[in-house]
Amino acid sequence: MTKAPETIHLGILIFPGFPMACLTSCIEPLRAANEISGQEAFAWSVVAEKDEPVQSSAGVTFTADQKLAEAGELDHLLFAASPNSVFEEPSKANAALQRLRRNKTRLGAISGGVFPLARSKLLGENPMSVHWCYEAAFRAEFPYVPIHDTMICTEGEFTSISGASAVFDHMLALIEQRLGGDIMAEVACWFQHPFIRSETVTQKVPAFSTAQSQDLLPKQVARAIQHFAEHIESPIQIGDVADAVGLSARSLERSFKKATGQSPLSYYRRMRMNQARQLVLYTNDPISEVAYMVGYSSPGVFLRNYRETFGVAPIVDRRAKNSMRVDSDDVLPSG
Repeated sequence: MTKAPETIHLGILIFPGFPMACLTSCIEPLRAANEISGQEAFAWSVVAEKDEPVQSSAGVTFTADQKLAEAGELDHLLFAASPNSVFEEPSKANAALQRLRRNKTRLGAISGGVFPLARSKLLGENPMSVHWCYEAAFRAEFPYVPIHDTMICTEGEFTSISGASAVFDHMLALIEQRLGGDIMAEVACWFQHPFIRSETVTQKVPAFSTAQSQDLLPKQVARAIQHFAEHIESPIQIGDVADAVGLSARSLERSFKKATGQSPLSYYRRMRMNQARQLVLYTNDPISEVAYMVGYSSPGVFLRNYRETFGVAPIVDRRAKNSMRVDSDDVLPSG
C-alpha cells in the first residue's frame, strides 16, 4: 500500500485478545481530523500476523487489512495486545519488523502490547511507559527495560502508551503536529475530550477503598503510599514510614483511616497483594518465588494472605485466568 503525499499512515498490529478500545481510540480521532480538515491527512491499517480474523478481548472479531509480512509504508506501527501475546512465528515476524524499521517506521505499543514488543528483543534499554496494572509483571520479565510512570513515552526509538485514553491523547498530539492546534482542539471537542494531556502526565493510580485516585489523597498519605510502593520486595516498618513523612505513627494511622478507610498496614498489605496478583496472572514464575518477590519470607503466610485478599489460592487464580483467555490470549481491561 502506498501512502499519499504528506499523509501520515498508522498501523495497528492486533493480537488475539487485544483491548478493542485501544483500536478505536487510534482510529476515531484521525477519522475526525480528516473530516474536519477536508483532507486525507491520516490513513490507517489494521495489521495482523496471520491472514485470519482476530478476536478482541470483548469477543468482537476483526479482519485485518494486511498481514505483517506484507505491510507497506507505515509511519507508525503500534502493537495492541494482552500481556500474554506472542508471535506464532517469531523469526518471520521479527524480519518484518526489522524491514519496517529500516523503512523508518516507528514501532510502539499500547497497554499490554509492550509485552510482545519487548519479547521481540528490539527494545534494548529503551524506556517504556507501562500501565500500572502490568508494571510488576513487566519488570519481572524485562528487568533491563527502564519503566516510566507517565501516560506516554516517546523517548528513544519507540513509542509506548499506557492505555486507551492515553492513545486518544497521543492521536491528538499527532493531529496537532500535522494539522495545527485549531483542528486538534476541534477533534477533542467532537469527542467531548475536555483535557488535552501531554505525554509527561503521570498515570492515574486508584487508591484502594476510595472513590478517588492516589494523587487526590492528602499529601502525607500519598507520600506514605509512595514509600510503600518503593518497599514491596523489602518491607518497611510503618513507624519508619511515619518518620519519613513527618508524622507520628498514631497521626499516620488516623490520617490513613480517614482518607482510605484502612490502616496503613492493611493498605500496605493490599499493595503487596495486588503486585503479587500481577505476577501470578501475567508471569509463569512459581508461586513460592512470587511470595519472595513481594517481600514474604514464608510462602505459607503469603498463601494465607492471598486467599484472604482475593478469596482464592494463587494457583487457582492463575488457572482460572488462563481459562478466560480468548483464542489463547488473555482477557484484559483496555487500560
